[in-house]
Amino acid sequence: MSLASLKTVSLQRFSLNFAANIIATLWMLVGSTRAFSWVKPTFIQFAVFALLALGSNVLFSWLAAENGSVFNEQGLVSYLIWPMIILLSGIILARRASNQTLVFVPVVLWLVADTLSALLQSLVQFLGSHGWLPDWSYSFLPILFLLLFLWQTLALLWIFSRRLRIPWWERILVLLGAVALLTIWQRNVADQPIFKQIPIEPVLEEAALYKQPRLLENALNSIDPGITGKTDWYFMGVAGFSEQNVFRSEINKVRELFDVRFGTSGRSLALINNTYSWLDEPVATKTSILRGLKKIGQQMNTDEDVLFMTLSSHGTEDLIQLANPPLAMENLDAAWLREALDTSGIRWRVIVVSACYSGSFIDELASPTTVVITASDADKMSFGCTNTAEMTYFGQAFFAESLRSNTSFAAAFKDARRRVSKRENLMGFEPSEPQMAIGSLMETALPAFEQVLFDKTRPPVARIIEGAGIDAAPKNAARPAVAAIDGMR
Repeated sequence: MSLASLKTVSLQRFSLNFAANIIATLWMLVGSTRAFSWVKPTFIQFAVFALLALGSNVLFSWLAAENGSVFNEQGLVSYLIWPMIILLSGIILARRASNQTLVFVPVVLWLVADTLSALLQSLVQFLGSHGWLPDWSYSFLPILFLLLFLWQTLALLWIFSRRLRIPWWERILVLLGAVALLTIWQRNVADQPIFKQIPIEPVLEEAALYKQPRLLENALNSIDPGITGKTDWYFMGVAGFSEQNVFRSEINKVRELFDVRFGTSGRSLALINNTYSWLDEPVATKTSILRGLKKIGQQMNTDEDVLFMTLSSHGTEDLIQLANPPLAMENLDAAWLREALDTSGIRWRVIVVSACYSGSFIDELASPTTVVITASDADKMSFGCTNTAEMTYFGQAFFAESLRSNTSFAAAFKDARRRVSKRENLMGFEPSEPQMAIGSLMETALPAFEQVLFDKTRPPVARIIEGAGIDAAPKNAARPAVAAIDGMR
């Protein structure tokens, strides 16, 4: 049946026409030409659904907008282009078929579908903003919203191609072309929502310009020398990327863990790139990292002390990103870091790199006296670097969970890898596959170093009893006593 023979009869009541158009759209969305039997393409219906579609899209954009967003005229124009294109298509079809009832058919069907889609997206966005959706769903929401946008237009094209009896291969070509066009369009206008946050150019306060050298100097001067004849652990943390708070949060939490639980207070250093910490913490640059390593190397006893160094940032192959606008920085590459470590004279090293593709650092950093732990394999991404998180997936699993319940880095790493894998599977992410490499000499020395480090986390009474080799109570009473002490950790 041709479009020229299509006749629509408007019902007497507005509400009946309104309901009929919704039913017609539902038939369209399942690919049925029954939509043509239900649609009521009057000008009033077009105007009403145009307002509803616009209003529902404004609502969705408002719900999805961050705090401080303002109305964006360009986003409104970007949205209006598609209904105008479909309205023009209806006018062209009506003239070619000599059937004026066709003018509003495509645009009414599309606007109803768009209203339903935008309302559904608004509901999902509202639930997500209140944390009422499962964690795994958040990574799929952008894909879901894109599919909804594609579906309403492809369904419209499909029923018209069936009505016109277009050959199947032409339908496929039209649909594929539409998918490509709509996807490219949607991605190109993704940064032009109807409500948009005004970007704030970072500025460096004059006070920070003069205070940063003092912050670094004070931090370096606060590093105490090691005690001869005793193994001391030193800590150094680097948060590389300033525009996401998770990296600063992770490094500060890990430093607190080592200072309080593992006894590195007075022998720790944190270098932080963050938009809001210029006046409080020394920034992380190649210069400050090199100075920090050299200072630690000077304070350490080379043969008996150990450095625990952790870096958290975005990464690419062989690179850790150092960024803190408006200051221009060079990124941290694996070869440079290895040279800086060697130059510092630090012999025993445990290095944790938490970034995408961090496994690419292993070959360069590996040495007989080094442990290298990475959040991902050389060709894999790691996850969890969002502003709403306090730690990355790997940081949470390794530092916050596994190091608290294990007494060796190998056991903690194995536990953390299992935890990360479980979380990534739940979220539907490609496995990051964290890596660990232990040097030949470190493999022999590490148990003794770990005993010193993890011994600080155990209650003093338990250490005294064990050190004296005393069975403090009969066997039937000793286990409950020790269990009670261990439970206090």
